[in-house]
Amino acid sequence: MSKPYNHTKATMALAKASFRSIMRSPSAVVFTLAFPLVFILVFGFLGKGGLKVELAIAPGSDLHNPIIVALEENPVVHLVRDIDAAEIKTGLEKGNIDGLINVQKNTTEKPAYKANVEYTSASVDKGNVLKSVIHNLMYNLNSKDVMPTVAELNESTVQGRIYRTIDFILPGQLGFSLLSTGVFGTAFVFFNLRQTLVIKRFFATPVRKSSIVFGEGIARIGFALLGAVFIILIGHFFFHFTLVHGAITVINMLLLAIIGLIVFMGFGFVVSGIAKSESTIPPISNIITLPQFLLSGTFFSIDAFPSWLQPISRALPLTYLNDAMRKVAFEGAGLWDVKHQILIMIVWGIGIYAVAVKVFKWE
Repeated sequence: MSKPYNHTKATMALAKASFRSIMRSPSAVVFTLAFPLVFILVFGFLGKGGLKVELAIAPGSDLHNPIIVALEENPVVHLVRDIDAAEIKTGLEKGNIDGLINVQKNTTEKPAYKANVEYTSASVDKGNVLKSVIHNLMYNLNSKDVMPTVAELNESTVQGRIYRTIDFILPGQLGFSLLSTGVFGTAFVFFNLRQTLVIKRFFATPVRKSSIVFGEGIARIGFALLGAVFIILIGHFFFHFTLVHGAITVINMLLLAIIGLIVFMGFGFVVSGIAKSESTIPPISNIITLPQFLLSGTFFSIDAFPSWLQPISRALPLTYLNDAMRKVAFEGAGLWDVKHQILIMIVWGIGIYAVAVKVFKWE
C-alpha cells in the first residue's frame, strides 16, 4: 500500500527551490538589498531633516496677537491646535512635535506680550530651524529695538528621544524594498513558470495549486525577511537607527513586513495575470510601485505635499506600512497600537487578491 502524498513536504521543497532561484537572481538582490542600502547610506551620511516644523499652541494661550499671526503666515511652521497638555507632552518627548508656544498678554506696560517657547531634544535639526524662525520673528516684531516693545521671549528645552533622519528614511526604504520584492518578484516568477510550462508539469504530479503558491510565498517571505534584518541592523549599528525595545521592536517590524509583503505579492499576481509578455511586466509593475514610492512618505512626510495630493497619498497601502514601521521603531508602539494601519493593509489585501483570483492564469 503506497503512502499518501505529503503536500507539506512538497510545499517546502518548492519553497527551497524557489529560494535558491531568488538568491541567484541579480535583480532580486539589487531591489531587496542594494537599492535601499544605497539610499540609507546616502541619507545616513547627509543627515539633513525636513523643511516643515510642528509647533503646538498651548491650551489657554492667547491666539489673537502678532506672534501667532506671523507664525500662521510662515510656510515652514505648521501650528498644531486643539490638543491637550498630555498629547503635547508625549509629542515633545517622541519628537512628533518640535516645539510648544504659549503667548500671554503682559500685565505691565511693555512689552505687550510674553511668549514662552519649549523645544524638544528629540528633534534637534527641526528644533534649530524652529528656533531660528522664532528668533527672526521676534527680532522683526520688536523693530530691532534694544528693549522689546511687542513681545518678550522665554525659551526652554524638553528632554526627549533624539529623532534622526535615519529614523524616517529607513522604514520608508524597507517598505519600498518589500513592495519591489512583492510586485516584481512575484510577477516575473509566475509569468516565467507559466511560459516555460513548469506549472503545467507540476499539474502532472499530485502537487496542489495551493502548494505552488504557498511554496513561492514562503521563499519570497524568507528572502525578504533576511533583507529586512540586514537593512535594520545596518541602520542601527552604523547610523543609530532607533529600536526602542531592541529585539522586540525588530520582531514587530518583521511581522509588519510579512503583512506588507503578502499584500504586495497580491499586486504581483495581478501583474502576472494581465501581462501579455515578459516585456510588459516592468511598465505595469512600475505603474503600481512608482506612485507608492514617491507618494507614500518614503523620503518626506506626506504632510509636506499639497493638500490636494495628500488624500491620494493616504489611500496607498505603502503609506500605512511606512507609518506603522515608524511608530513601532521610534515610538515603541506595539502591533495593537498600529491596528488601524494593519487593518487598512488587510482591506487592501482582500481587495487585491479578489482581483488576482479573477485575472490570474495557471496556463
